[in-house]
Amino acid sequence: MVDYLQRAKFFRTKKRLGQNFLINGEVISDIIDFAKITKEDTVLEIGPGVGFVTEQLIKKAKKVIAVELDEEAIKELQKLECDNLEIIHNDILKTDLSELADDKIKVVANIPYYITSPIIAHLLGEIDDLTNKNRSKIVDIILMVQEEVARRIVATEKSSSKQYGLLTILSQFWADCSIIRTVGRRSFYPAPKVNSALVYLNVRTEPLLKLSDYSHFRKTVKAAFSQRRKTLKNCLVGSGFDKEKVAKVISDLGLDENIRGEKLSIENFGNLSEKLLKA
Repeated sequence: MVDYLQRAKFFRTKKRLGQNFLINGEVISDIIDFAKITKEDTVLEIGPGVGFVTEQLIKKAKKVIAVELDEEAIKELQKLECDNLEIIHNDILKTDLSELADDKIKVVANIPYYITSPIIAHLLGEIDDLTNKNRSKIVDIILMVQEEVARRIVATEKSSSKQYGLLTILSQFWADCSIIRTVGRRSFYPAPKVNSALVYLNVRTEPLLKLSDYSHFRKTVKAAFSQRRKTLKNCLVGSGFDKEKVAKVISDLGLDENIRGEKLSIENFGNLSEKLLKA
């Protein structure tokens, strides 16, 4: 067995970069197995760190493109010395995926948890970004995130109101999302304060809903979640929507006038947006 913990201890992790290296061999195997990588595949690994997942990916893939911000981690990655690994020293949020490879890519990412939402938005594009260059390159994404964030990504309007929100709708609008497995904090070095989960995002070629105005939909959703404790009606009016129109549309849709935004399904939001547009 590879002793990942001892290898990780040789490296000085940086708190400011949110570094927590995955040292659980079983979880690393699960990532590789679930990704179903073949010699046809180009894999983008985000935040490879010192390369524990990378060294398994390069055995399976045609090519692995590792995007890493930390110069010291890059020195470790360079020790892997293999023909099918390309290391890019860059911030993933400033990286144009469409320039990385000619082929479609699979994404594997163990990312700093504090930038999870920006990374998902960077990979998938916003709700109203119909021709996003990054998304058009991606087949699927395996993402290690905080367990609480994983629950938010796969939530529905029936989940607890804390879980269902903007991140849910952004993720599900452009991908079919599921949790692969939970991962305990001791699977990392240094151990984070929270448990984690592996999430699978199978990227859609078409958005979840067919709408006449996606920017209006985004505006409607954003307004609905703008003030968590307020009703949908008050949130919309507070964000500049016309009070009479809002009341009429909520009534026409057969919704309770005191309903909150987190109780609407994504389809409900689509109907709400379209009706507000025409009201």
